[in-house]
Amino acid sequence: MSLSVSQRCRNIQPSVTLAIDSRAKQLRAMGLDVIGFGAGEPDFDTPKYIKDAAKDALDAGLTKYTPVAGTVELRTEIQAKLLRDNRLEYEPTDIVVSTGAKQCLYNALCAILDPGDEVLIPAPCWVSYPEMVQMAGGVPIMVKGDEKENFVVSPAELEAHVTPKTKALILNSPNNPTGSVLSGQILRAYADIAVRHEFFVLSDEIYEKLIYDGGRHVSIASLGEDIKAQTIVINGVSKSYAMTGWRIGYAAGPKNVIKAMTSFQSHTTSNANSIAQHAAAVALTDGEKFMHESFMEFNARRNLMYDMLTSIDGLKCHLPAGAFYMMLDISSLIGKSVNGKEIRGSDDFAGALLESKLVAVVPARAFGDDRYVRLSYATTREKIIVGIGRIAEFVKECE
Repeated sequence: MSLSVSQRCRNIQPSVTLAIDSRAKQLRAMGLDVIGFGAGEPDFDTPKYIKDAAKDALDAGLTKYTPVAGTVELRTEIQAKLLRDNRLEYEPTDIVVSTGAKQCLYNALCAILDPGDEVLIPAPCWVSYPEMVQMAGGVPIMVKGDEKENFVVSPAELEAHVTPKTKALILNSPNNPTGSVLSGQILRAYADIAVRHEFFVLSDEIYEKLIYDGGRHVSIASLGEDIKAQTIVINGVSKSYAMTGWRIGYAAGPKNVIKAMTSFQSHTTSNANSIAQHAAAVALTDGEKFMHESFMEFNARRNLMYDMLTSIDGLKCHLPAGAFYMMLDISSLIGKSVNGKEIRGSDDFAGALLESKLVAVVPARAFGDDRYVRLSYATTREKIIVGIGRIAEFVKECE
């Protein structure tokens, strides 16, 4: 018997996002002034009323195990939120709370996939989607979006990738890394395809509160009872309420799937943190003022970053409609050199930029397109000005 790790773990690709962030932190620890446009984490502190709720939970002794699916208090607040914001009616028994939206996604895939089942993933996409599909025994099928249409996959292109093995589609709107937002028209077409071909939809809606220019979020599950019966809605409190470290996500969907996810979770992590669950329940009751203020700041940062990047000769980018990411087209620099090193793709660009100008961006090879890098504007305007200025210097040095 070999004492090696499993084939499954050997096949897992490490997160490029976290790798870049880790290197940036190493350089900061050396006393260097690194500007980070890497990790997707709001830089705002968690609102005081949420932190106070956590203290109240401690004082009240809410430190014991909760039901695996989450406290009734939290699931009831999630039920109210889904009805209020998304026009979706669920019972608390249709909802499961997990340690972050990422765990919800993985639990859902484990609940629905058998070995060899295919999962359609519009690309560019978040780096963890294909890895989680493979970890759950499935086969990720990447469907490339049209960059002329802000990277949105056309319904015809999506349907062309459907096979008898298709078990699910993962949607992420607003999207990480592109910032694109799926319109109601596109979502209706996707829903029609899913219903006709009978496959699940995992709808990752974690960025729903960040849609700009008067746009609004539409959950595909709200477009009819047929598609709702095939959709697992994934969300959480990390992005909207600046609670990334609290690790609370939730899923709502068909009873049989939620039951399977809960059973699976009961043998892995059991319940999510009891104190964070109470704080999340309070967060969902009263966060409009904080979310409005953070939204306005994100919008100002988006416009600032876009204006500065598009003023740099040789670089192009789309103005994102949602989330807090921007895809930067570096294709004109591929084949050029800086400091004696050739830029062959996004990894070379990101590595050289970090080492020479102390600016961290994420190579989009990890998202499915090596001609781009991703920048997050979840940082201050002052840092955006300094960081984009350094990028402009870097581009001038490429020859």
